[in-house]
Amino acid sequence: MVNRNRKTTIFMSALAFFMLCVSFAAVPLYKIFCQRTGYGGTPKLVINPCNNISSRIIKIRFNADVHMDLPWSFKPLQQEVVVNCGQTGLAFYEVENLGNIPFVGIAVYNVTPEKAGPYFNKIHCFCFEEQTIMPHIKTVMPVQFYIDPAIDDDLNLKDVQTITLSYTFFYAKDPNILQKLGLPSIAASIR
Repeated sequence: MVNRNRKTTIFMSALAFFMLCVSFAAVPLYKIFCQRTGYGGTPKLVINPCNNISSRIIKIRFNADVHMDLPWSFKPLQQEVVVNCGQTGLAFYEVENLGNIPFVGIAVYNVTPEKAGPYFNKIHCFCFEEQTIMPHIKTVMPVQFYIDPAIDDDLNLKDVQTITLSYTFFYAKDPNILQKLGLPSIAASIR
């Protein structure tokens, strides 16, 4: 009986450790999945700019939000840019810590309409990386992107003339960050 209890204890401990590891890996794994597939309007992250520029023009609008737990001001420095598909676009966002102590934020993003997500490619951005902003400091963050010219071949996207890139910053040290990002928490995974 003691040997059976020991095996059960070891198994349950290993399971709890595995679930803890899975919870820490959830955000990076979700990020990778979304960036590879364009899931849920998530733009793909690419390394190199596009070499093919089409004549189709698309207006890119920018949006910025901050979760109420983070005392930051966050805004795009331009309302929109107009780019040809395949052309590299560049936009800037400004963030300011309005608090009296340093805060760490993490940004998530998506595009609308969602069906355009697989064609929106980001070359450089500040998303999914912890950003530490000191008290009363403003920082400018760039986003470099392009719209895949293959969007021209998708009949479902012929009507798309405008795409909105939207970011939301969350307090990265919040113990409920996974829940706020819509990811499973360790407690929910164990049940």
